[in-house]
Amino acid sequence: MTLEQFFINHPKAALAFSGGVDSAYLLYAAKQYRCNIHAYFIKSPFQPEFEYEDARRLAEELEVPFTVIPYDILQHPQVVENNLQRCYYCKQVLFSKLLEIAQQDGFSLLLDGTNASDSMDDRPGMRALQELQVRSPLRECGLTKDMIRALSKHAGLFTFDKPSYACLATRIPTGTSICQQQLTAIEQSEQKLFELGFRDFRVRIFHNTARLQFTESQIVTAVEKRHEIKQALQPYFEDILLDFKTR
Repeated sequence: MTLEQFFINHPKAALAFSGGVDSAYLLYAAKQYRCNIHAYFIKSPFQPEFEYEDARRLAEELEVPFTVIPYDILQHPQVVENNLQRCYYCKQVLFSKLLEIAQQDGFSLLLDGTNASDSMDDRPGMRALQELQVRSPLRECGLTKDMIRALSKHAGLFTFDKPSYACLATRIPTGTSICQQQLTAIEQSEQKLFELGFRDFRVRIFHNTARLQFTESQIVTAVEKRHEIKQALQPYFEDILLDFKTR
């Protein structure tokens, strides 16, 4: 099955739109194949501001209806507890809310950007999407991450070379309770690193210390810029560690 065939069969749908590479291309393809598509962005403490800005920008460029759903995921103790099933609880809550609003708007089908490179094994969040009957056209049509990047570049989407970006909660070790203060420190620290020219990295929390992970090609630069990094991140973390386990 191709994406064109998928959208011929499903001419009306809501999309859980993150602003990342995959959902961006899916939104573009839906518009190209004349699907009545509506993009929904869930604005929770787990999503950084730049993802919202990218999502809003692309929806405007494609002239697709765009709805922001503010939601405080930290009101749910099972999510805050941050055990091995945290992603399952989070996806259940957020996508149930999105489905509710999409149905009120007249959409019975909800899509997401899971692609064929995403493993379905031992991923609690995927189980939640299956239970809620969320469809993943990119995965169903066999489109891998590399294929999606190439197609996005050909389509002229500014998202084609965005680094993969997991939600901010993934920076906090499993079993450590999540709070807004931690999420803010992580988001602002990562923004500072972007401003210093780094791409595709993570600021992870390790016993209240920032543990920085870069791709191998950026390690030398990180060492060279260690004083700048320390100065930029000190407002958020007292101690800063460079993790040689690369991204």
